[in-house]
Amino acid sequence: MPKDQIETSRSDAAVLFRPGRLGDLTLPNRVIMAPLTRNRAGRDGVPGPLNVAYYRQRASAGLIITEATDISPQARGYPDTPGIHSQAQVEGWRRVTEAVHAAGGRIFLQIWHTGRISHPSLQPGEALPVAPSALRPAGEAVTYEGLQPFVTPRALETDEIPGIVAAFRKAAVNAEAAGFDGVEIHAANGYLLDQFLRDGSNHRDDAYGGSVEKRARLLLEVAGAVTEVLGAGRVGIRLSPLNSFNDIRDSDPQGSFLKLAALLAPLGLAYLHVVEGDMTGQENAELDHGRLREAFAGPYIANNGYDRARAIEAIAGSQAEFVAFGALFLANPDLPERFRRDAPLNTPIRETFYGGDGRGYTDYPFLEEGALSAA
Repeated sequence: MPKDQIETSRSDAAVLFRPGRLGDLTLPNRVIMAPLTRNRAGRDGVPGPLNVAYYRQRASAGLIITEATDISPQARGYPDTPGIHSQAQVEGWRRVTEAVHAAGGRIFLQIWHTGRISHPSLQPGEALPVAPSALRPAGEAVTYEGLQPFVTPRALETDEIPGIVAAFRKAAVNAEAAGFDGVEIHAANGYLLDQFLRDGSNHRDDAYGGSVEKRARLLLEVAGAVTEVLGAGRVGIRLSPLNSFNDIRDSDPQGSFLKLAALLAPLGLAYLHVVEGDMTGQENAELDHGRLREAFAGPYIANNGYDRARAIEAIAGSQAEFVAFGALFLANPDLPERFRRDAPLNTPIRETFYGGDGRGYTDYPFLEEGALSAA
């Protein structure tokens, strides 16, 4: 690339490196590490030295949002995902946060309950997974014995729902004890909170089903419980209005999620993190993400398929305050510096995304000093 084009590219990228306010934090850049399930925490869900190294390597992100983390044994839906419900898990995560903070980073814990996407083999006592309604999703669960068809879940009784809220609250307490800067509530991608939000998976006729306001009630109760622990400025929420992953759908995503954003706005949360479009690549209903951002009236993190050029365009055009990157951050631990210099990127190795050891996890190369000076 000619020198004048390099300088122009670097100048354009400056918008990615303006400090930005995100709730109680001031971030040094707008490049967020998206939550990425990696299945490397073992059967006990305790983060170990490999996890510490992985997150420490990526501490130059404006903010790290960790992989989705189980709020309870019932919440688990995949092998070897981490938890935040035992003392050993809290201590394992504390080693992660200490390493990230020592490297100058900031880190939120993403907390989830997978609901009907789990499988009896992953549940305590091989119980049925729980869901808003007893509707079996299409597809297969990932288990220790390989892929197995999803089962028909058990619909949660109304009097069980406070227990789900309490588990999210306890996860926030434990996240604070582990040293996290905040938490992200995972209400996206077809997991339990998303299952309640969508009319395709929520057929309840009690206070948690029917209208958008009722379907949103569980998420609002969870958000209220978590913010009571941490303060609203240390809590974000992730949504995916158009994503059909995990056989999730809604008859009116535009109307449903605009109402939801308006319901969330008074809480004063740190941010709204939105998976834009469909992760599966399907073409489905359109949604005006600009209106969603306006209805929320707080910091907006855009996600799904962004690259350096699109991120610059989104932030320069005030379409988002921050942009989250998944596979690019997975493969490039120094992604902000590569973006700053418009340097070449490592290619993600898809076959090592889930499970395994350090290969495709902690062994992606950083830019060498010589390459940095020549960029």
